[in-house]
Amino acid sequence: MDKVASYKHTTSLVTDKKINLIYGLNGAGKSTISNFLYSPDDPEFSSCSKTLTQATPVLVYNQKFIRDNFFVTDNLKGIFSLSKNNTEAEQRIAVETKKQTQLEQTLQCKYNEKEQTNQTLITQKQQATEEVWSIKKTYTGGDRVLEYCLKGLMGKKETLFEHLINITKPALEPTRNIQAIRNDVDALKGDEANSQDLLSDIKFEAHDIESDKLFSTSILGNADSEVAALIEQIGNADWVKQGIEFLTNGVGETGTQCPFCQEATITQKFVESVRSYFDENYQVQLDALTTMQEKYQFAIESLPGVAAFTDHPFAQEHKSSLLSKYHLLVTTMQSNSGKIGEKIKSPKVIVTLADTSSLAEDFNSEIAAINKITNEYNQKLQNREESLENLKEEFWLLMRWQYDQTVSRFEKDQQAANQKLKALNAEIDKTDADLARIKEQIAEIQKQTVNIDEAVDSINAGLVDLGIADFIVKKHSDSLYRVVRTGANNDAFHSLSEGEKMIISFLYFCELCKGKSSIDDTHTQRIVVIDDPISSLSHVFVFNVGRLIRMLFFKDDRFCQVIVLTHSLYFFYELTETNHDRRKETQKLFRLIKRPSGSEIQEMKYEEIQNDYQAYWSVINDNNQPPALIANCMRNIIEYFFNFVRKKDLSNVFQMPELQDAKFQAFCRYINRESHSLGQNIIDMKEFDYKTFKDGLRLIFEKAGYPDHYKAMSKC
Repeated sequence: MDKVASYKHTTSLVTDKKINLIYGLNGAGKSTISNFLYSPDDPEFSSCSKTLTQATPVLVYNQKFIRDNFFVTDNLKGIFSLSKNNTEAEQRIAVETKKQTQLEQTLQCKYNEKEQTNQTLITQKQQATEEVWSIKKTYTGGDRVLEYCLKGLMGKKETLFEHLINITKPALEPTRNIQAIRNDVDALKGDEANSQDLLSDIKFEAHDIESDKLFSTSILGNADSEVAALIEQIGNADWVKQGIEFLTNGVGETGTQCPFCQEATITQKFVESVRSYFDENYQVQLDALTTMQEKYQFAIESLPGVAAFTDHPFAQEHKSSLLSKYHLLVTTMQSNSGKIGEKIKSPKVIVTLADTSSLAEDFNSEIAAINKITNEYNQKLQNREESLENLKEEFWLLMRWQYDQTVSRFEKDQQAANQKLKALNAEIDKTDADLARIKEQIAEIQKQTVNIDEAVDSINAGLVDLGIADFIVKKHSDSLYRVVRTGANNDAFHSLSEGEKMIISFLYFCELCKGKSSIDDTHTQRIVVIDDPISSLSHVFVFNVGRLIRMLFFKDDRFCQVIVLTHSLYFFYELTETNHDRRKETQKLFRLIKRPSGSEIQEMKYEEIQNDYQAYWSVINDNNQPPALIANCMRNIIEYFFNFVRKKDLSNVFQMPELQDAKFQAFCRYINRESHSLGQNIIDMKEFDYKTFKDGLRLIFEKAGYPDHYKAMSKC
């Protein structure tokens, strides 16, 4: 029930029991339930739904039933019952009905299996939906960078799940992770998103020095110098070159002090010989080396710092590689510069400089990769909306890949369920066709055996049993009845009291449930809904109606489910099974509660009813209450106390000698409802004496050993 009358939000009545009793005060929503079951297709019940386990007709007794059958027209529709005149036809009907029952049971099993398959699939889908919902939890809130990807999908879990499963799984795993997509989106969104400059390649102007032939040449002095052979033999030209700088410009005849050995061994001739060794060609080559070293070192110092590259917005993924390659390049260049210095100090030594051009190219390849990303970003920025949409698509392809295990598992479950449902539907269609054929056969046979007179006789017999003789039901035609006053032929329904209208309408309903609505009616079972059948009845009839419902509907296998709604707590007790085991097997109790937030249907335990035990005492302590009501309350008090509280067999309570006195016989008959007929139980109330009944009740409690309980509850 939902969004109708007092039902402001969804509430459900779920039962697998045959007998379902619903107690609720007036205005709680009982009539809304019965009206829905009476006319489920009415637009006002568009938000309500019911699930029947099989295609069973639902017969509803409520005010709409009375109005449609007794007020709209003077004539009642006929109720058709099978007669016993045609034994052969009856036997044929019995055989076909047995087949029908078996097929209906088979059909029910198929429907149950279908329902179970659907429920299993629903559970599997719910599980998968919950797993996929983590996408929403992960990427909404927080920095909200990727939240736009879920626009329109954040309201319902099912919507997000359906969106994901409709995406085709990528053939290959996406190459970019979620952080890369997030970075791109973050760079594109917002007013601060601007075009980024490209990085310049690193350029080293002294690459040509590294391959100069001078480094692979031994630089030697003048071979014609007298000391050339000695210098070449010793191999210390660089040492001599450095030492000659310490010689004075003028050397006397006696010689001058040697800067190395500190003896006066250096003559002018020796000085000239040494200096002639280091001739002009030697000096030119040495100067060339010095020039190259200065140029090479200047080129190194002219290189941009590594931060010029690593600080670029798109260099983060390349930062580690940039640092290592830049370090290798600069270290190699500095090593080359050191080797040039070594060559200058030892011109004769051959040195080999590392070629740094390949290292520079390797570094510049990183720059090219960054510039490629930068160009792509700048192009995306020019078409921002399209770029964001492409990133959104990339996001969902990645999600589809990451959640493929969940999606694939559900798709397999769904495929298996659909195959099973297809097979079940085929079996159901075949069984339905077989059922239709058998029903057609039964209907054809029934045309020879049905009659309308039995229903008329049964309704009138019920009126007599209730002591009503002022009006009867008469057959009006082969398919119509009419309510008339005894001895008259005119319509009498409108002149009846509310209670009389209730009684005759309910008896008519009972016969309708027992009989057939038409001669083609082949249903073997029915669902019966009875809404407050005692609302306008005096207490004299309340218990009769209760007994009628128990005997006719509760115990007859033709009625697979019975729902009774009532505002009367006493009537509710009257219909409740007192035996715990039988109640647990056959009955389910509900309470309708009307709250400010709307009516709710709640399950009740029998123990909750027992909390109203004191209400019975309040009735019997008031001698102004109707005798039938007082007697009924006494009976319920004894049943409750001795059957449930003290666990005694109720029948033994009435066997105590003290109750065998003649004056207590009426009390015993009324209170022990299983000891006499329905008519004796309530109607003959001239035997009721309040004091005697009260004394009988007191005597039961005193002799059973509970006088204090009686005194407390009777307020003595």
